[in-house]
Amino acid sequence: MDSVKTVSPLDGRIVIERPFADMNAALSAVAAALRAQTLWHAVPVADRVAVLEAAIASMVERKAVLAAEITLHMGRPISQSAGEIDGMAYRARHMLALAAEALADREEAAPDGRRYFIRRQPHGTVLAITPWNYPYLTAVNSIIPALAAGNAVILKPSPQTPTIGEHFAEAFKAAGVPEGVFQSLHLSADTTLKLIETASIHYVGFTGSVAGGTAVEKAAAGRFLPVGLELGGKDAAYVRADADIDNAVANLVDGALFNSGQSCCGIERIYVAEAVYDQFIAAYAALVQTYRLGDPQDPATTLGPVVSVQAAERIRAEIGAACAAGAEALIPENLFPAAKAGTAYVAPQVLVKVDHTMAFMREETFGPCVGIMAVQSDGEAISRINDSPYGLTASLWTEDTATGLALADQVNTGTVYLNRCDALEPALAWTGVKHSGRGCTLSRYGYDALTRAKSFNIIDRS
Repeated sequence: MDSVKTVSPLDGRIVIERPFADMNAALSAVAAALRAQTLWHAVPVADRVAVLEAAIASMVERKAVLAAEITLHMGRPISQSAGEIDGMAYRARHMLALAAEALADREEAAPDGRRYFIRRQPHGTVLAITPWNYPYLTAVNSIIPALAAGNAVILKPSPQTPTIGEHFAEAFKAAGVPEGVFQSLHLSADTTLKLIETASIHYVGFTGSVAGGTAVEKAAAGRFLPVGLELGGKDAAYVRADADIDNAVANLVDGALFNSGQSCCGIERIYVAEAVYDQFIAAYAALVQTYRLGDPQDPATTLGPVVSVQAAERIRAEIGAACAAGAEALIPENLFPAAKAGTAYVAPQVLVKVDHTMAFMREETFGPCVGIMAVQSDGEAISRINDSPYGLTASLWTEDTATGLALADQVNTGTVYLNRCDALEPALAWTGVKHSGRGCTLSRYGYDALTRAKSFNIIDRS
């Protein structure tokens, strides 16, 4: 294949086609980035921040256009797509507000006559490889702090949402970002890996599958490149007997079904204290049945298609395998007539009578479905949450904050929520453990990942 062809999950049409850059074009882009980065780093931090703030503001002004593309390219309901642009702006502005402090020299105590300080230096050229499920939100996590820190950035967007790089490039150019500092390239998987293996790339930020992250790590092996990986999740929730059940149900249904369940931090498994289990699953199933599956361009639609027919068939197969192994489906599929075999439209589903022998409770499903189990104790719930190859987020639901915090300390994930779920706050580090990846984006620690420490040891003889 010599080009990107974006197939819309709405109806199977090819809606975007862009040529792939070959290796020579990719190497030329890297060379341009190297030249431009030196000059960009010389621009004061405050001036870099001002330019980037202007670029983000111009993208927000075009929110309606960008939102319509999200819906067409990956299927999210139009009533929800504009929120991604607002979220992108919120994250970007928070990270830009942190830049001066995060990048300031850090003075350390020194003997008389000496001065010690540590300065954060940009890596150089950052390669950002981003996914389709939240194309702007995931891209902005690395692009904005990388540029604010004085790096040049080459973005490889997902073939499913290829135009995001064009919109970023247009906004950055109009705001005054010098040529070569930001570039977006459509690259095949092979060219991307060869670029990591051979080119003057100094940091790789990858968001995507475990298989993709493994390939990136192998390509970077032996080059001593810092690599940030945000990979899969099988995110869990525990509802204690003392939880506000109505609040937990409302949030956990949204956490499982928003974006058709195609969120790395979406809720895929729920453990409920036995005393409130029947009450919880009855309310949960009832709320799921109020969703409207259909054309995501219709403002009344609350659940759109998944990203592709192939993804839909995989999700249906995983639900079917769980049911064949003894799980029980609570949601009648005939309530969602838009869900049909051979299309990307998948009916939401809630499975009970599940257990950890089923792949459905252990492997990432990435669809509008969830498994719910009863548990006998806090200890069993924490053990179930941690019984996973993934460790991105988990959420605990309780009216007892002290107990919730004590339990949260036992959860082996990068983020733990108390009485909320499926949310990122740019003030907090976004990171995972186990197969959910390594490294960090967002917060002041995100700047540490996108820079290196350089120590200055000075005896002043002037």
